[in-house]
Amino acid sequence: MSMMDKLKNMLKGHEDQASKGVDKSGDMVDDRTQGKHRRQVDTAQDKAKDQLGGDQGQDRPPQP
Repeated sequence: MSMMDKLKNMLKGHEDQASKGVDKSGDMVDDRTQGKHRRQVDTAQDKAKDQLGGDQGQDRPPQP
């Protein structure tokens, strides 16, 4: 079982909280880097949410 599978099992039922954590950590990185890497941070946040199952269909168009 991969590490990502273990994380998904631990977070099952708590996807919204995981999504909020990803947002909060990304915002902290943006603050500390003074927004210099905002696009990269946003991309990383989106990918993390996709992997963890959080933020399903909220504020984002469906992925092809």
